[in-house]
Amino acid sequence: MLAMSISLERAAPVLAQLGNETRLAIVRTLVRAADNGLTVGEIQRAVGVPASTLSHHLQHLRSAGLLSQSREGSALRCQLDMALLRAVADFLVTECCAEASRPAGADAA
Repeated sequence: MLAMSISLERAAPVLAQLGNETRLAIVRTLVRAADNGLTVGEIQRAVGVPASTLSHHLQHLRSAGLLSQSREGSALRCQLDMALLRAVADFLVTECCAEASRPAGADAA
């Protein structure tokens, strides 16, 4: 699988949504569910928030492009965009230690 490259402008809104404790709990719950995703009811039971609160947080994750939903009868199944989540994680660590190999004062030149 090819790694997805992501820009600062694309990573920022995703990271902003992950900065909320409830949304991060939702994402962690969906990561554990893998590609099958979970229904809204299953997420609600796992995270333990009221339905209206969960709906609010799911909307934020959808608007950032992290979450998609599909109807299964009367239930909504939620799935993460794992490629986007991986790209954001890679974005954060891609340049890990890049400055460590530069000699002190190299920016002064």
